[in-house]
Amino acid sequence: MTGIALLLAAFALDPLAASLPAEAAAPAPVAESDLREFAAVVGRKAVGRPVGGPLGTGDKILLLARDDKGFPAVTGSFGFSVRQSLPAPPAGTLAVVRLHQRPETIVPGPTPDDLAFVTKNRLPLFVIGEWARPAPMWEVAWIDGAARFRTIGEVGEIGPWRD
Repeated sequence: MTGIALLLAAFALDPLAASLPAEAAAPAPVAESDLREFAAVVGRKAVGRPVGGPLGTGDKILLLARDDKGFPAVTGSFGFSVRQSLPAPPAGTLAVVRLHQRPETIVPGPTPDDLAFVTKNRLPLFVIGEWARPAPMWEVAWIDGAARFRTIGEVGEIGPWRD
């Protein structure tokens, strides 16, 4: 067998390689309902927990994707500086959850950095405020050519989209 044939045979026997899609589909600009509910549950469970590492007062970030069975899963979590804009997430991320320690505006809600992240990446972002109990939550998504947001209540009820 030639080297190419051996490589193709090894690739065919690799179950992980066989399960990878030929092309990674772009994430939806608005999260599916099961992903939204998952973000609400895991995000609110993280409220009040300390951030590990040197950023003791930083925001918490959770990266969401689907596992090999298609269920929502947390693929990464870390602390992030409050004053820093989020970078583009890794490939395969379907949504991001950001837990803010304190409100930056008089009227709580997504910050300008949160809206800019969604504008740049066209990826759903869930923002949770840790400054209140129960923790308020907003979904930010790319809709009709703009970053819009809506509230998500304690039991998953959603409000209207706002600019």
